[in-house]
Amino acid sequence: MEKALEKAKILMEALPFITKFRGKTFVIKYGGNAMAKADLKSAFAQDILMLKYIGINPVIVHGGGPQIGEYLKKMGLESKFIGGLRITPKETMDVVEMVLGGLVNKNIVMLINKYAGGHIRAVGLTGKDGGLIRARKLDASEYFKEMGNFIPTELLDLGHVGEVEFIDTQILKHLEEDNYIPVIAPIGFDNEGNAYNINADFVAAEVAGALKAEKAIFLTDIEGLKDKDGNTISSIKVSQIKQMVEDGIITGGMIPKVKACITTLEKGVKKAHILDGRVLHCVLLEIFTSEGIGTEITLD
Repeated sequence: MEKALEKAKILMEALPFITKFRGKTFVIKYGGNAMAKADLKSAFAQDILMLKYIGINPVIVHGGGPQIGEYLKKMGLESKFIGGLRITPKETMDVVEMVLGGLVNKNIVMLINKYAGGHIRAVGLTGKDGGLIRARKLDASEYFKEMGNFIPTELLDLGHVGEVEFIDTQILKHLEEDNYIPVIAPIGFDNEGNAYNINADFVAAEVAGALKAEKAIFLTDIEGLKDKDGNTISSIKVSQIKQMVEDGIITGGMIPKVKACITTLEKGVKKAHILDGRVLHCVLLEIFTSEGIGTEITLD
C-alpha cells in the first residue's frame, strides 16, 4: 500500500505541470551519452512519447559527433578539429550527411516508433526537407571571437561548417497537426544546394526560437552548470551566466552550450534547461517534479 500511495503522490505532483504545459512545444537537443547507451536511449524514447501522449509537442534535434568520427575512421578519413569545431571538407561533409541524416537520425526515429502506438509516430528530417534549415558558411573569425578563442587566420577555413540563416517552421507545424514527432538532423542547405554541418545546440536554439517554444532542453554529460565551488546550479539568469563566462567559471565546451541557451531565450523561449543525459528519464524528472535535476535558465 505504501508503494501504491507513493506512486499516486508522484502522479499528483506531476498534474499541475501536465496542465500547465499541455499544448506547448518543447525543443529537445539530444546527444552525448544519452545517445550511446541502450538503457538511456530507451528511456529517452519513452520520455518523448510520454510528453506527446499527454499533449506536449516535442521536437528533437540530435547530434552525432562520435558516430561521424567512427565512420570517417572506417573510410580512412582523419577527423580534424579547430576550437571544438570539426573541419568539414566536401568528402567529410558527404560522410556527415550520410551518418547524421541517415544512420543516426533513422535509428532515433525507429527507437521512438518501437515504443509508439496508435496514431503517434516519429519522422526524420534534415534541413533539406521542406526547406527547414537554410544555412550559410560559418563566419569562423566572428564565431571564435565570440567564444573567446584566438585562432590564427590561416586556420579559419573550416569547409562545410555552417550556421543557421533561417528556420522555415511550416513542415514542423504540419507534422504537429498530424501527431508526428519531428527528429531533426543538424544539416542545413544554402540556396545553391550546398550542405553544411551545424552545431546541434545552435540548431536547437534556432528551431526553439522560430517555434516560440515553451522550453528548450539541452541534454549533456554533466549534472548542469556548476558554480566556482563545483556545486550544480539549480536556477540561473542570463546576466549571471555572462558574468560566469567573464570570470572563467564557465569554459571550454560549455560556452557554446550556454550561448545556445541565451540565444533561445532572446528569441522568445520562456526557459532553457541543461540536463544530465546520463540520468534515466531525465526529461520527465526535470519537467514534472518541483525540484528538477538540472539547471534552469531564464532571462533577467
